[in-house]
Amino acid sequence: MTTQIDSPRVDVRGPRFAAWITTAVLIATILVAGVDPRIAAVLLAAQAVVFAIGAAFGPTKTPYGRFFATVVKPQLGPAIETEPVAPLRFAQLIGLVFAVVGVAGFALGAPAVGLVATGFALFAAFLNAAFDVCLGCLLYPLAVRLRAQGVRS
Repeated sequence: MTTQIDSPRVDVRGPRFAAWITTAVLIATILVAGVDPRIAAVLLAAQAVVFAIGAAFGPTKTPYGRFFATVVKPQLGPAIETEPVAPLRFAQLIGLVFAVVGVAGFALGAPAVGLVATGFALFAAFLNAAFDVCLGCLLYPLAVRLRAQGVRS
């Protein structure tokens, strides 16, 4: 189980910055859903693309990560603390699942499904942004264990 230890690392401030932007996008999605669920679907689909990039390539490759690296981080100085990328990618995957379910709900005329899925993603993003609690990162060790058990079976 060396995945987490040997994985590349990122400045902890980057994912928190991205979580604040994600929180804003998800709040906007919920607010817009009351007016036009189709617009909410488009907003959430855009966030889903960000989640997909983060899940596939890591948080530094997302638009939010790139903005942080080029604009914000130079103003802050060097990283004092880093964290492994693998749990962050897993968290992005979980966000992607909620976003895809939400987009489907909004697009297929089930706005309640869209709102609930968006609400779950918002809860996780806000916890990360405001309190530095990454739910996906906390679930990552369990996922690694379950995957290892599945491979051995």
